[in-house]
Amino acid sequence: MSQTILVTGGTGQVGFELQRSLLLHGNILAPSRSALDLYDARAVASWLDTHRPQLIVNAAAYTAVDKAETEQTQASRLNAELPAQLAEYCRASQAGLVHYSSDYVYPGHGDTPWKEQDETGPLNHYGQTKLQGDMAVAQAGINYFIFRTSWVYAAHGNNFMKTMLRLGRERVQLQVVNDQIGSPTPARLIAQVTERALSKNIASGIYHLAPNGYTHWQQFAQAIFTDALKLGEKLAICPGQVTALATLDYPTPAQRPLNSRLNISKLEQALHARLPDWRQQLQLTLKEYVS
Repeated sequence: MSQTILVTGGTGQVGFELQRSLLLHGNILAPSRSALDLYDARAVASWLDTHRPQLIVNAAAYTAVDKAETEQTQASRLNAELPAQLAEYCRASQAGLVHYSSDYVYPGHGDTPWKEQDETGPLNHYGQTKLQGDMAVAQAGINYFIFRTSWVYAAHGNNFMKTMLRLGRERVQLQVVNDQIGSPTPARLIAQVTERALSKNIASGIYHLAPNGYTHWQQFAQAIFTDALKLGEKLAICPGQVTALATLDYPTPAQRPLNSRLNISKLEQALHARLPDWRQQLQLTLKEYVS
């Protein structure tokens, strides 16, 4: 008998890709916001009681990092309370849970890639709520994967890549931060790795999920423009017209980590595979976007 899989956040970047990657794993239910209000704990409890999923893949999250500083109740509900509620259901029903987290749970200093066992220390409310969600899942006594990732983008949805392409059509010069280091991670890769982890039945736990290699936002923007021009995109800007900006000169309501490097060796060892390079993944994502 095919299992029932709940994918939350199905209209988001990761949720959209998950629905494609997990087709062979069961009957996927991805209720829209109108069908299931994830902010409403009673509605979530009722939905779970009615549909009884055997696997929950929680791609829902409050991701507006700056707004989370003021909309703390909303961020806490989606990022901390919802994962805790889903984990409790999984504990009671012996279901599995896949949950997605963030490099923002770490303090963001230094230049050494973070390992899963490193001490956490979020710099903002978004990161604090993501860490609370992680702890609720990890301590629930269930079979789970927590995938901590970074700088998520896709051909679908709202993200840095698409913002840069829009601005690149309108402007001849841009300033982009160059002292925050991390790995741009396409939603497609997140979904593909999730599928492989489920297929290989790797050990329950926390894993870092990102491509190989690191960059900064300015270099990422330049790569987007370079590869988009090769694909025939008409831009007003040239890659060399993207100039550097320091984080201190670009103040935001929420403090950003300077070091978002993630050590992915644990996941690669579990999957017996090397994860691809971030530049190759950008090229694939741009091709999908252009097509």
